[in-house]
Amino acid sequence: MIKVLVVDNHPIVTTGFQLLYNNHDEIQIVGTVGSGVEIFEFVRRHDVNVIVSEIELPELNGITALRAIKKEHPHINIVMFSYHPEEIYAISTIKAGSSGYVSKSEPTDVITKAIKLAHQGEIHLSDKMSKHLNYNDTKNSKSRIYKRLSTREVEVLKLLSSGKKNKEIAQELDINEKTVSTYKARLFKKLNVNNLIDLVNQGKQLDLT
Repeated sequence: MIKVLVVDNHPIVTTGFQLLYNNHDEIQIVGTVGSGVEIFEFVRRHDVNVIVSEIELPELNGITALRAIKKEHPHINIVMFSYHPEEIYAISTIKAGSSGYVSKSEPTDVITKAIKLAHQGEIHLSDKMSKHLNYNDTKNSKSRIYKRLSTREVEVLKLLSSGKKNKEIAQELDINEKTVSTYKARLFKKLNVNNLIDLVNQGKQLDLT
């Protein structure tokens, strides 16, 4: 039986998972939590094989939590389950250590497949993203922009686009303010902008907020 922890701050999502896998032959929902911080206490106290987590979480975002969980519990595999654009976040989360990315718009059988693959140590991506990885999409500006950015740069850009200040970003990502400034300078250069307003507009065009 694959023991799954669901991390999402929307009760309709966590309840949906519990109903979907109630009496399932292979998957058991062993718990649900509503924030990134709560994951750590839960996995220390319970046996978990796979975590299904939203990116947008209170207190600690899903990508930062993902990195920390994989460092502390490398045997636990994590599937990111989010409404954020797949073309921006799928590869970013896999670089950070996830075992797959599933959009919340997908049918329920897709998340089931992703959980099973994660448990087997494999990675799930949609057919669209799998093809994209083997295809140089020179016409897709979002993809071209994304490829220039590291995982951490995507995180910083997202937080800047949501209105966070350097100090707040440093606290959320557990880095110092000087490092945040360094990432901002890299973003200015890579996205060819010279002020914060234009940088934030770039983030909004990429649907990072």
